[in-house]
Amino acid sequence: MNLATIKSKEIMPGCHGKMIHGQKLSWAFWNIEKGSIIPDHQHHHEQIMHVVNGKFEFTLNGNTQVYTSGDIVHINSNSPHSGRALTSCEIMDVFSPVRNEYR
Repeated sequence: MNLATIKSKEIMPGCHGKMIHGQKLSWAFWNIEKGSIIPDHQHHHEQIMHVVNGKFEFTLNGNTQVYTSGDIVHINSNSPHSGRALTSCEIMDVFSPVRNEYR
């Protein structure tokens, strides 16, 4: 498998993702357009976010910070979170268990 051969899906406006699914986790590679907003939400999945490139304003449990290239954030299950791309961003997310709605 090669990431370049995986078809991108626009999951939310301006949020384009390539998804890989294992038995117990999903790995998402996002290209997020500048100004795109990820609305406040929560889910039962544990999540780890890695900002590969760009500046991403992220709110977790009411605490807002700007994350940049190399930053990593752990998001516990059922923790409210949201985000906004301050620049075009490349972000990787790992979810456990599998995000079936991303298949």
